Amino acid sequence: MARLTVKVHPRAKRSAFAGRFGESYKLDLAAPPVDGRANQECVRFLAHFTGVPLSRVRIISGLTARLKVVEIEGMEQQQLEELLSGSQIADC
Repeated sequence: MARLTVKVHPRAKRSAFAGRFGESYKLDLAAPPVDGRANQECVRFLAHFTGVPLSRVRIISGLTARLKVVEIEGMEQQQLEELLSGSQIADC
């Protein structure tokens, strides 16, 4: 099981990683922070990015905050780090 800390930016033009923010990753989300839509988009994007089913991705901390901890079942931490390092995410 892998964990990822993201700092989200809702209402972006598109959902994508926008760089690093210390130990976390900046994540632009193309959804407003209304009625849980930004959280849904965060889970959807990370499931698509990692190639795991939606049911295997969940936010375990920060449901109402910009800084979130996401848990991804079916993927080891090392696999996730390799995927992130190969995706051209810039440091900020």
